[in-house]
Amino acid sequence: MSQVLTDPQVHTRNWQALASFIDHTLLKSETTADQVIRLCEEAAYYNFAAICVNPWWINQAALVLRGTPVKLAATIGFPLGANHTTVKRFEAAEAIRLGANELDMVMNIGALKSGDRTAVQNDIAAVVEVAHASGATVKVILETPLLTLEEKLLSCQLSLAAKADFVKTATGFFGSATAEDVSLMRGVVGDHAGVKASGGIRTAAAANAMIDAGANRIGVSASVAIVRELGAPEFSKG
Repeated sequence: MSQVLTDPQVHTRNWQALASFIDHTLLKSETTADQVIRLCEEAAYYNFAAICVNPWWINQAALVLRGTPVKLAATIGFPLGANHTTVKRFEAAEAIRLGANELDMVMNIGALKSGDRTAVQNDIAAVVEVAHASGATVKVILETPLLTLEEKLLSCQLSLAAKADFVKTATGFFGSATAEDVSLMRGVVGDHAGVKASGGIRTAAAANAMIDAGANRIGVSASVAIVRELGAPEFSKG
């Protein structure tokens, strides 16, 4: 565990403040329609920043979130990032057509590790072009647990060059986010892009540590447990 998670200097935020950073996430392959509906209702109840679902559920989520301020994020090229760029581009366009206004895309990790910087940047730029034409936001998942220090730095630089809106740590499938990686990513992108921490964040202390390290979004599936830990009321449909 990162030292910063136990550092007494880590800030404690009230649940409402922390909720405003959260992308309430449900990406399991066995997810059901009822679970997606509840995810959206919880997001609206606690005023989370966004929900994040796989593309199949975009239409369902859009119906439930209609009239709320909660953003709808969908995954692109998830979870491996190895889809062809034309497929990612089509998937992005379809996601936006169905109601997504944020896209969490997985970078082409294999291309990065092969030294093909042009392919990586063009892959991101293709999705960004589609998204920005419709006013949507792109978050690039770097999969930091699989990257060397040099690859982390380079992937942030290529994301900026492709005009991505955020860089994001991980899918959660191959390892967890760390505050050190968040700080590193923030150091590269500065104020030119957002930083999203995702993967293995399950407590309020961990979430606060990521924000203190430079994250302005937190992707978690334990969102309700985290805000409840800070005194949020139990979810109720009213």
